Amino acid sequence: MTGSFSSGDHVSCTYGNRTLSGTYITERDGMAVVKLSSGYNIGVEKACCTLVSPAPASTPRSAPIKQDPKLPELAIISTGGTIASRIDYRTGAVTSQFDADDILTAIPALAEIGRYRTKVLYTILSENMTPAIWQELARAIHDEIKHGVTGVIVTHGTDTMAYSAAAVSFMLDTPVPVVFVGSQRSADRPSSDNAMNGVCAALAAESGLGEVAVVMHATTNDDACAIHRGTRVRKMHTSRRDAFQSIGIPPIGTVDYATRTVTLSDAAVKRGTHKLALYDKLEPHCALIQFYPGMSPDILKAYEGYKGLILSGTGLGHVSTAMIPQIKKLVAGGTQVIMTSQCMHGRVCDRVYDTGRDLLAAGVIEGGDMLPEVALVKQMWVLGNEKDPVKAASLMATDLKGECMRRSAHGL
Repeated sequence: MTGSFSSGDHVSCTYGNRTLSGTYITERDGMAVVKLSSGYNIGVEKACCTLVSPAPASTPRSAPIKQDPKLPELAIISTGGTIASRIDYRTGAVTSQFDADDILTAIPALAEIGRYRTKVLYTILSENMTPAIWQELARAIHDEIKHGVTGVIVTHGTDTMAYSAAAVSFMLDTPVPVVFVGSQRSADRPSSDNAMNGVCAALAAESGLGEVAVVMHATTNDDACAIHRGTRVRKMHTSRRDAFQSIGIPPIGTVDYATRTVTLSDAAVKRGTHKLALYDKLEPHCALIQFYPGMSPDILKAYEGYKGLILSGTGLGHVSTAMIPQIKKLVAGGTQVIMTSQCMHGRVCDRVYDTGRDLLAAGVIEGGDMLPEVALVKQMWVLGNEKDPVKAASLMATDLKGECMRRSAHGL
């Protein structure tokens, strides 16, 4: 049977001497777009396709999972992302469409670990995160902790999860674990990491941790998750399940998936160390740019009037000599300029070479070993809470949440 198809129909397509089957997605530019079992999309003449079976009927929403009132109470705040996603067969794209209750249904093992309060704050892919949403998220987490939960789990897309974890780290003093978790592969893929990451996040949220962390696969196997400090973590691979790594320090803990045990390092902030407090002001007019050879100083003119600018320089923290006059002009105009390094490890030191000393003379502040993206979020927070330029500069050089260490860990 050929003719009109609906998204999700199972079709067979003959192309040349080959017959392939897959799921009809949509029609585009007069061609049928079909997703093969391999996950790849192909475009073929619609007349080449034959209906094998219609799209399955929508599955009724499951009843809320039964929870054990004797277990510790955890909060799940959902912002979207791949951990709460499935394939949208209208477009062939991964779309975020689950709410927090769906996550419990998709990962039933969570019910063995705790009982849950669930809140859908947003249902977005993480590239759509904004500082204003970070503020809403910090407030929502604060409210859940104030309610008395044992820990908070934040489900989040992986692309900008490290930014959000850092932002919440600065805005919130927490006595309990605040655990960001996501997945690299959607729940309807056989290689999905959502279930293991979710279980490990719940275990970490009940642990003796007392800070903001990211919990994701430690290796490509389903053996353990690493617990990364929220201000020292970066996504290091586009698609691997162990994409997240701690930078400059080892992970602050691990979760063994088989034994369901959490091990925290001595460096981890322990539960109850801090009293709950919220400092949710942010200055959004800050930016991050990466220097490259031949970069025109005119690019910096776009940031005139900004409150802050993070430069991601080369090596010890350098840009070309041609950039320095425009940087000096920015500083004179009231823009706080912080120098970080594009290198993964080590720290900025602008006292070694002439260019670095000229940058310091122009008013640039050294960013130590802060990751550029963490420096950006910290600058938003510092300038949102401290208007005195001298005090703000001092705060940028002060280690507030483990983001700026006086010396790097050995071998990192």
